[in-house]
Amino acid sequence: MFYTYILENQNDRSLYIGYTANLRRRLQEHLSGCGGKTTSKKQGWKLIYYEAYCIQKDALGREKFLKSGSGRKYIIKQLFHYLNNHT
Repeated sequence: MFYTYILENQNDRSLYIGYTANLRRRLQEHLSGCGGKTTSKKQGWKLIYYEAYCIQKDALGREKFLKSGSGRKYIIKQLFHYLNNHT
């Protein structure tokens, strides 16, 4: 399986969108500060959304879409209640 996922920083509520073939391992990398440039600069990341795909190209295409302007609008609409009702 291949995964497209969204992390939220619990300190400043910023979002990180990524792709991986191993979601558990990748999440541990982010949480330990070894995830990459963006997530290693901050602590307090939480997995808030993911989608699973059988084909790698589908997951990569979804990641690219979610990082676009239309994709960001989709995220806000899809996670409206979560993003507006938690502290």
